[in-house]
Amino acid sequence: MKTISKILNKALKEGRKYLLEPEAKTVCMEYEIPVTNFKLAKEEAEAVKFAEDIGFPVVLKIVSPDIIHKSDVGGVIVGLKTEKEVRDAYKKILGNVKKHKTNAKIVGVLVQEMAPASTEVIVGAMKDPQFGPALMFGLGGVFVEVLKDVTFRVAPITEDEAREMITEVKAYPLLKGYRSMPPADIETIVQILLNTSRLVMEHQEIKELDLNPIMVYEKGAKTVDARIILE
Repeated sequence: MKTISKILNKALKEGRKYLLEPEAKTVCMEYEIPVTNFKLAKEEAEAVKFAEDIGFPVVLKIVSPDIIHKSDVGGVIVGLKTEKEVRDAYKKILGNVKKHKTNAKIVGVLVQEMAPASTEVIVGAMKDPQFGPALMFGLGGVFVEVLKDVTFRVAPITEDEAREMITEVKAYPLLKGYRSMPPADIETIVQILLNTSRLVMEHQEIKELDLNPIMVYEKGAKTVDARIILE
């Protein structure tokens, strides 16, 4: 867990209250929380090479300590299928960012695999002043934004509690498979909840964690976006 301590200490030393996306995903990987394959490119040619290594289609995202909401500044471009599209997107993202925030410090551009569409879930954690770390689970997309279909537990959680969280959401029938939608890998969701619980208990400097969306397949899952805010 030296890697995580190093990442957290670096962020705090730099006066940052949140981790950059590649840092957050590295923390997830240390706790066996599955994430999309990614690499951080520092220049255009590197982005092309990484896209070829990862395999098309890919997503490009700006990585900057000065930009929290990447989409708001045109810092995310998805569905890139060719070298030319990657090159054009790389230039466009940097141009968009400079137009919205001229003095933004740019660490690089994240190149990540485009996770196939599937059932989306969200796993979150937040530190309650009275009870300490608490976990949240729900279905992603409109279910979390509009219907607020989520459930909570105080960490640490047991395997039984993880399973209860999954079955408590109103949209649980969708996870079991509905019409053309295949069933989701419940065992993988259970492990993600347990590993997230362990992460926030062992690193109390984490104030808030947001894994959304997590694409869940018939076998396995991939976290597309990861956000970690520090105390």
